[in-house]
Amino acid sequence: MAAAAFYDLEGTLVSTNLVHTLGFYARNQQGVLRSLRKTATTVLSIPLFAATDQYSRKVFNDLFFKRYKGETEDRLRFFADELFESVLKPAVFPGTFELIEKSRSLGLRQIVVTGALDFSVEPLMKYLGIETYVSNRLEFVNGIATGRLLPPVLAAATKASWIRNHAEQEGINLSESYAYTDSMSDLPMLSIVGHPAAVNPDMRLKQTALHHDWPILNLK
Repeated sequence: MAAAAFYDLEGTLVSTNLVHTLGFYARNQQGVLRSLRKTATTVLSIPLFAATDQYSRKVFNDLFFKRYKGETEDRLRFFADELFESVLKPAVFPGTFELIEKSRSLGLRQIVVTGALDFSVEPLMKYLGIETYVSNRLEFVNGIATGRLLPPVLAAATKASWIRNHAEQEGINLSESYAYTDSMSDLPMLSIVGHPAAVNPDMRLKQTALHHDWPILNLK
């Protein structure tokens, strides 16, 4: 059976997070006043986003993605390349390409599992040379975002479920596979592979990695 390397994205391979993407779209609103209001609202919401993310990733998703309500799908996709060039590409960690190339040299399939939005991820995946990835998707009605995500909502245990299903469908041996993430919220994803690793970890994940003797990588 084949084996794979499963990566979280934000905080693991790039230094950005979901708020940076939302902030980019807020700054690029049509009209100066609307742009300023949207940017200010986003900045003021950062402490709330951080608190809810620590409490529950599901609550965070429900709160955070409502900020996209009313956005048009065409506009979000139109600015995706500019988002990549100005925000995401400069945020790729120096060690990211080395980790991916080393993983490829071991014959592992490269797979990204991220809670970021699909239109923001696509250009970055092309840049990293990763063909297989799964991401969150906004619900659109008549081309307008409702502020909700389409299922499955990728976060915490849902990422692990997706990995299990994908591995079964593609004949991937999870006991021979690797997983990389920076966040304790992705512990389920690390727990289902034979070779988990903490990358640029938060404090809780670092302590867990030390306890289990998992590798701790710094790509910064």
